[in-house]
Amino acid sequence: MTEPMILQARARAGVDDVRQALTDPKTLNLWLGEHSTVDLPGTFEFWGRYIPEGDAPHQRVLQYDDQTLKLAWLLGGEETTTEITLIEESADSTVIKLSQSHFKWAEAVTNSNIRGVLQTFWSLALANLVDHLEGRELTTRPDFTSTELSGEALIDAPAAQVYASLTESAKATAWFGYPVDIDARVGGRFAMGGFEAGPGMEIIDLVEGQKMSIDWGPAGISTWELAESGGKTRLTFVMSGFDGTPPYGAWLGWLSGVASLRRYNEQKDWESIWVA
Repeated sequence: MTEPMILQARARAGVDDVRQALTDPKTLNLWLGEHSTVDLPGTFEFWGRYIPEGDAPHQRVLQYDDQTLKLAWLLGGEETTTEITLIEESADSTVIKLSQSHFKWAEAVTNSNIRGVLQTFWSLALANLVDHLEGRELTTRPDFTSTELSGEALIDAPAAQVYASLTESAKATAWFGYPVDIDARVGGRFAMGGFEAGPGMEIIDLVEGQKMSIDWGPAGISTWELAESGGKTRLTFVMSGFDGTPPYGAWLGWLSGVASLRRYNEQKDWESIWVA
């Protein structure tokens, strides 16, 4: 079996507040599932359209104490293991560590198993948990019952600033947390990992200051568009033209990226929530 995937996010909140957001069903429904049932140490379930294979709850508790929640989660025909640990740094800072088994990068790239969404699913969920704890607006969640992949976000920053952070390599690398090279022109390239890692994907449409479309091959075309009003920017984004099963993993990557993009543009003392 592959090593578990590990994500760590820092919240500017005390550990008791984080634990409450993790275990209160009403709060859980804001940042994770559409529905939940929590009666610890015996029950922790989440399901609904925001959850992969969320037609019914498929989780059972393996371990629970003040620091750790460990679950078995039946997904894609196998029982996976999810472990969430709360690490208190100070009275107003907590690191949320999530470990997830059965994630394979090949399944994410090929869209061959629903477990391929696990990394980006949890990235978005943790980003929304941190934003909830810090009193910020949450980012659009996915609808696993729909083949329409679209969303929007209101960013408290001018459109020119947001456009620069989406099209300039250094800025995109900063908020995305991974090397990104961008040749921002029609026929140019958008390269995850940088141009040294490969030629990247083709930019097929670009309107200076307003819009960009990128062709990702079988995963379809991603398009974002900006509209400014009152010094704020409305970002709309869609994925379309994909073959067969919607690329939910890639879509969740876009959504979790939007959460980081918003923080990058809105916070004067910006720093990534992600802990290496």
